[in-house]
Amino acid sequence: MPPTPTDLPAYLLPLLQFADSALPTGAFSHSFGLETYVAEGVVHDRDSCAAWLDAYVRDQLTTTDALAAHLTATASAIETVWEVDDLLRAQALPRQVRDAGAHLGRRTVAIAAANHPSPWLLAYAERIEAGLAAGHPAIATALVGRALGAPASTVVAIVLHAAVTSLTQNAVRAVPLGQDAGQYVLAHVQPRVAQAAAAASELPIEALGAVAPGLEIAQMRHERQRARLFMS
Repeated sequence: MPPTPTDLPAYLLPLLQFADSALPTGAFSHSFGLETYVAEGVVHDRDSCAAWLDAYVRDQLTTTDALAAHLTATASAIETVWEVDDLLRAQALPRQVRDAGAHLGRRTVAIAAANHPSPWLLAYAERIEAGLAAGHPAIATALVGRALGAPASTVVAIVLHAAVTSLTQNAVRAVPLGQDAGQYVLAHVQPRVAQAAAAASELPIEALGAVAPGLEIAQMRHERQRARLFMS
């Protein structure tokens, strides 16, 4: 049996599990408004996809998933987690986005509870089951990270990386892009992910949900799109 590396942080490999686009949460079914832009020809190639994803991270994920993950990872009391969950659901004005967050959240919580259980995570799972919380993947992943002692900045980066990786894989199918173009898009957005993680650490809870209206409108319009590949 090969020796176990001792120089790796204990949190690294478990968190990488949640950054993998193969994590069976159903994220492959959601474009979070990207499909609207594809249908209208706004996103049509590698560069326009990279520009959209950059804007999505900057103008939506920074003040939703990233901030929620930071607040969860640094919470001094579990009641803060309940408040973040409530606010995340309330601020998601597009119905499909609201439903997607809850669906992906429940699946992420179930996977996390089965493989990396902790008291706060199990309490979150119970609260979701009781209908007292909606569930969200950013909160679930952050609860895993905090239980493992991961720095908040690492937790937020993992949450964002998971989101952009999933969206890039979906763009490869929807635009469509080649796999090499998808890797270009991922590399292009990495500096924005780092900026978003840093920005989230400076934002108060009152900033949760400060999202660009254009992105929300596209997400709302997707619901009535004539033909769709994705649920959001």
